[in-house]
Amino acid sequence: MGGLAAGLACLRAGWQARLYEQAPEITEVGAGIQLGPNATRLLADWGLEHALAGVAAFPERLQARDAVDGAVLGEMNLGPSFRERYGAPYASVHRADLQRVLMEAAVAAGVDLRLSSRVHASQCDAHAVRLRVNESPEIEGDALVAADGVWSTLRRQWVGDGMPTATGHLAYRALIAQSALPQALRSAGVTVWLGPRLHVVAYPVKCGEQLNVVVIVQGRSGGVATDWDQDAATADLHSAMGPLCAPLRDLVHAIPAWRLWALHDRPPMRGPEEMARGRVALLGDAAHPMRPYLAQGAGMAIEDAQELGRALAMHVTTGIEVEVVLQRYALNRWQRCAQVQSRAQRNGRIFHATGVVQWGRNMAMRLLGERLMDQPWLYR
Repeated sequence: MGGLAAGLACLRAGWQARLYEQAPEITEVGAGIQLGPNATRLLADWGLEHALAGVAAFPERLQARDAVDGAVLGEMNLGPSFRERYGAPYASVHRADLQRVLMEAAVAAGVDLRLSSRVHASQCDAHAVRLRVNESPEIEGDALVAADGVWSTLRRQWVGDGMPTATGHLAYRALIAQSALPQALRSAGVTVWLGPRLHVVAYPVKCGEQLNVVVIVQGRSGGVATDWDQDAATADLHSAMGPLCAPLRDLVHAIPAWRLWALHDRPPMRGPEEMARGRVALLGDAAHPMRPYLAQGAGMAIEDAQELGRALAMHVTTGIEVEVVLQRYALNRWQRCAQVQSRAQRNGRIFHATGVVQWGRNMAMRLLGERLMDQPWLYR
């Protein structure tokens, strides 16, 4: 996702862009993604507003509920007043659909997409970046953007801060056709269920035809850490959740099969050197892996791409050195990304609270509602 957005932004900035993807084809993988107006605004600026509208859902409401007793804790309107306030809508979309929108736009703009292309090595000097891709001779370019995800091999080379660490949270995820659910379980909005040591998020995708459900519990996976699409035992999920209110229990039990993802991340960014070194820039999860508790993983990658494009355009229009404009990209991004990483981690603790903290959370949400749930600092 980040690579496609970056490739498109580079083309818009007047650069030629080659995108190396190790997979042999772009496949229909993944589940749901939420996009706040900070992201949908940029997609509209790139001319993708209508393409997004053809595949996404646009929820009118965000509701938080207690996972144990089912009580509504707070609501936020995502309808016309929200769109007017932020100048863009809140969207929920299947990952494959957003990926296809970005890929078609990038290829149409002239991005040279090369599949089955694994980067084995990279070198950088004052004049160029050189890559070794597959068994081919060295490939030379003016800049390298590493958008290879949370397990980024390029980050390990250029930042050298080791591997991501396990968060202790497991994400069980599923997609189900809304027509396969009883009417009472179907939803056109975003619902977040908060419980002791767990939370559940459900929202529509595919123009509302499917419901994306993610259950996050505390625990460890015995599978391969880098595999974000593991087989999941439904019985393990049910036992990990404990007592639930009837509507949430019915929703979870209505889903026949789940996939498992053991969440890994890094500490919030500590400086711009984690986003740019010389002619090499990091983008998206390669730079700042996001826990999904603020729904901003894709949003931050899209924001990164926009800022990268602005920086690279400066090189085209003014001739400022590549190293300087990439450093400016990093300086303009790292603090915001660190703030979002930190807020997402804090949300995870609040969502999974027990005891007095759980009581205080519920009371605050009931008293403040939308004033607490809205995020002007993020969406503007």
